[in-house]
Amino acid sequence: MINGERTIQRPLRWGMVGGGRTGQVGYKHRTGALRDGTYQLVAGAFDLDAARGVDFGTNLGVAEERCYATYQALIAGETARADGVDVVSVATPNFTHFEITKALLNAGIHVICEKPLFFTVAECDEIAALAAEKNLIVGVTYGFTGHPLVHQMAAMVAKGMLGDIRIVDLQYTHGFNAGDDVGAGEAVKWRTNPATAGATFVLGDIGTHLYYLSEIVLPELKIEKLLCDRKAFIATRAPLEDHATVLTHYSNGARGRLWVSSVNAGNMGSQRYRFVGSKASVEWSDSHPDQLLYDVQGEPNQILHHGMPYLEAEGLKYDRMGGLHTEGLGDAWSNIYLWIAQAIDAKMRGDEAFLATHHYPDIHAGTEGVRWLENCVRSADAGSAWVDFE
Repeated sequence: MINGERTIQRPLRWGMVGGGRTGQVGYKHRTGALRDGTYQLVAGAFDLDAARGVDFGTNLGVAEERCYATYQALIAGETARADGVDVVSVATPNFTHFEITKALLNAGIHVICEKPLFFTVAECDEIAALAAEKNLIVGVTYGFTGHPLVHQMAAMVAKGMLGDIRIVDLQYTHGFNAGDDVGAGEAVKWRTNPATAGATFVLGDIGTHLYYLSEIVLPELKIEKLLCDRKAFIATRAPLEDHATVLTHYSNGARGRLWVSSVNAGNMGSQRYRFVGSKASVEWSDSHPDQLLYDVQGEPNQILHHGMPYLEAEGLKYDRMGGLHTEGLGDAWSNIYLWIAQAIDAKMRGDEAFLATHHYPDIHAGTEGVRWLENCVRSADAGSAWVDFE
């Protein structure tokens, strides 16, 4: 169980690009990073409006001279200081991720980046090579994959408690884009513009969460082929999609179904993951994050509760609240930030043995998410055809 004790030598000096007052994800990053004393927020280029960024940053306790107008100014200012940042989180629109991440790595600064990581696998490969050359960490913020019950499911699969995996059923939907975009905020506008969002809308924005979480639970299953059907129910969003279904054939013969949508009217937002084996099934949803449904064929259905001693050690070690209290998104983000901090600390100390077995969402996790998106787009653009996974 995680209880806030120090796990690295000193707090990492941390900065942010984006994540300002009008951003949607900045507070999630700060909730995760500042929980365990592993990060200290010391700098930021928080906003395109420089004055607003300074006002916001100083209200967070950042010194005014370390509230920068641009990420370039942040890099110049921090690399000139003996106490400059160790790591920077990139919480900006998709089209900026690559250039900002590359600039930070070239300046010798570790990076934590939003997803989808970049536009292409080629860009991911370039950054992976640069990070290796510079001996730096790139982490990716796949929110709920830090939840202890996700790792409980992974342990159950690994120990054969479900039997042979047959069906993978994934859903992440909400209704917040069910209406048209007249008067929409900037966060909607950039997400539905191919120039700023990339080749997808909901597949990249929320579908990549589903894909990476399934990789954690089913690390041995590889996709052989997939079919992606996508549609813009709000026509002005085309060619990007606000609704998509992906069918998947896995290497062991399993079948998968994934549904993402931002036009599921009336739905306040729900992720649901169901993994069906030859012996039993498990299901977890963020609507009831403290519960895991465990259905064994021929036995009464069970509800497993997080934090309880009957769970597997692989999940219990990531629990924070204990069985009496609900564990949610903020706790999951805290775990992800903690794991990335531990990776950065190990990299700074040269502890490659620790890194060889340490779990965190890394550049490879980000790359595979982009690879999945490229295959989905290739299928959809071919008329929703089955394509071999490349």
